[in-house]
Amino acid sequence: MTRGGPNGARTRGSRGGPVLIGALAVDSLGNGLFLPLSLIYFVELTDVPLALVGVLLTIANAVTLPIPVWAGTLADRFGALPLVVGAQLLQAAGFLAYAGVSGPVGILVSSALVAIGVRFFWSAVFTAIADLVDGTATLLSRDTWYALANGARTAGLAVGGLVTGLVVADGRDATYRAVAYAAAACFTAAAVLITAFVRTGPRRAHEPLERSGYATLLRDRPFLSLIGLNSVYALSSMMLGVALPTVVLTGIGGPAWLTSVLLAGNAVLIAVLSAPVVARLGGLRRTRCLVVAAALWAAWCASLAVLGPGQPEWVLPVLVAGTLQFTAAELVHAPVSMGLAAAIAPPAARGRYLATFQYSFTISSIVAPAFFATLFELAIAAPWIALGALELASIAGVLALERRLPADALRPVEDVRRDTTA
Repeated sequence: MTRGGPNGARTRGSRGGPVLIGALAVDSLGNGLFLPLSLIYFVELTDVPLALVGVLLTIANAVTLPIPVWAGTLADRFGALPLVVGAQLLQAAGFLAYAGVSGPVGILVSSALVAIGVRFFWSAVFTAIADLVDGTATLLSRDTWYALANGARTAGLAVGGLVTGLVVADGRDATYRAVAYAAAACFTAAAVLITAFVRTGPRRAHEPLERSGYATLLRDRPFLSLIGLNSVYALSSMMLGVALPTVVLTGIGGPAWLTSVLLAGNAVLIAVLSAPVVARLGGLRRTRCLVVAAALWAAWCASLAVLGPGQPEWVLPVLVAGTLQFTAAELVHAPVSMGLAAAIAPPAARGRYLATFQYSFTISSIVAPAFFATLFELAIAAPWIALGALELASIAGVLALERRLPADALRPVEDVRRDTTA
């Protein structure tokens, strides 16, 4: 319910947006603390061999694949914010369990708790942000809020990874466990902050969908097309972290420190520039922004495709320029794609739509290692030629999709108008 405020201003009951962004940074700090230890933690603290650890972690992640379907329904029925808090508490419980793991069963159970929490989190957090924006008289579009969240997440991951790199250098078991406890504390703190200070406005009554919201979604061909196109972009967004170390060390014989510098530079730019870049894009169609991102990723692929061993004079400038192109594409794509998905989704089924949209990232995370490794074995340039071709093909797909999307979903400024006048 809206209430009249001073001078006739309208408020909708949401509050705590800046706290939510800060809590997401704390959440990501917990992820960043543990990310460098994903495999080595269990190898160092248990007698379980590396190969079995990998299998157990794969199983733990595989069992979470149906969760977005369930999470989307729960978000539409009860609101997304409680799911975000519950997901953070699940991850905290999982990391607390990590500290006592001694065998395969413990590894599977604790890693499954974390994986389930992660899947619930990503299935609900973007709906929670959209609900918050809907319930406040903010002058910022959803895209800008998504950009702020993306910047906070990247900053948290970078700081967490840096801290872990420093504190585990001694390799003591107690230090590894301390990192697990610290990660659990971060997730708990984020959940407490959101519970205490963040509220989304009352969910508005919307025209009901048919008996099954997912049946309606599966008939929504433009949205399914967007998921397919975004799978290409999600694959590209993962390839910097997945492929760059191998490219630098094996493909071109570059120094080991170069990968760390490039990844750190990417993280800093994402953290600092996410919101300013999206603010500059406010007058452009979201679909045209995705075209720009695809073109930048294609250019990045082209820069890597021309590199090879024995080119020391070219390696540094080409990799730096290419990473800047990758970063620019990521700055544009991450918030704009989520803003477009949220704008397309029927309000009554936004939780289901945005949870399903996350499958584009899930599928890509499964495909990315095999895609890169298989093609890299054929030729150093092969993965980049293939990925660049996919990006160029996606441009035609986005332009064709543009004609089938609602006009008011194409520009972020329309979100602002709806949110401040509806």
